[in-house]
Amino acid sequence: MGKMGFFTDTTICIGCKACEVACKQWNQLPADGFRFTGHSYDNTSMLSATTWRHVAFIEQPRTTDGTGKSVNWLMMSDVCKHCANPGCMEACPTGALIRNEFGDVYLQPDVCNGCGYCVPSCPFGVVDLNLDDGRAFKCTLCYDRQKDGIEPACAKACPTDSITFGDIDELREKAKKRVGVLHERGEKAAYLYGVDEDTTVGNLNAFFLLMDRPSVYNLPEKPRLPQENVLPGFMASLATAAVLTLATAFSLWSRKK
Repeated sequence: MGKMGFFTDTTICIGCKACEVACKQWNQLPADGFRFTGHSYDNTSMLSATTWRHVAFIEQPRTTDGTGKSVNWLMMSDVCKHCANPGCMEACPTGALIRNEFGDVYLQPDVCNGCGYCVPSCPFGVVDLNLDDGRAFKCTLCYDRQKDGIEPACAKACPTDSITFGDIDELREKAKKRVGVLHERGEKAAYLYGVDEDTTVGNLNAFFLLMDRPSVYNLPEKPRLPQENVLPGFMASLATAAVLTLATAFSLWSRKK
């Protein structure tokens, strides 16, 4: 069985949030309320333990010739990336995070002990702790639906097919063709995020077609596993300890002299 995943084409996302609603309904997640964040026409603002899909509204003010000001809208349905090299799974001490038979990074809530190590280990800020019971939660890529041969709720609900679910290799080929079509139409800014990139997280099994820099979509320009900092940090500590030891030894030697 091939790996399954998501391809999200942001150029045809209309910001309807049907994916958010479908995700919450299927997974029985609580609502986020009807308060605007103050940053955009958005009431969720980010992924969390109770929001596994988040449609970001990015407003880009621009001036048109002779017509005054207008706004360019970018919209993107964000989700867990189900990385090829997931930092969260590497950090988990209980084995709550596993790679299931569909190639997804699945978090087993009954095995999670709420230590929270997975939270800072995700370079995308996806994993979050539920304040009610202390356990970590994130997108499951509708594991229960996949086992029954049904596509995930978010992809099923998307009215424009901005979110496509399927075999990851087939999705990548489809996405590359889509980028080619956009380039032919003059949309030279179009590119794929999370495909064939030289990063420590590897390819993303939930990847995106973007029209601006990753940071505009609140994505890291060059995602890196936090574990990369362990060895340099250890070596720096070792060097500091060596310097202090030598300084102490020199001080004691000077006193004896």
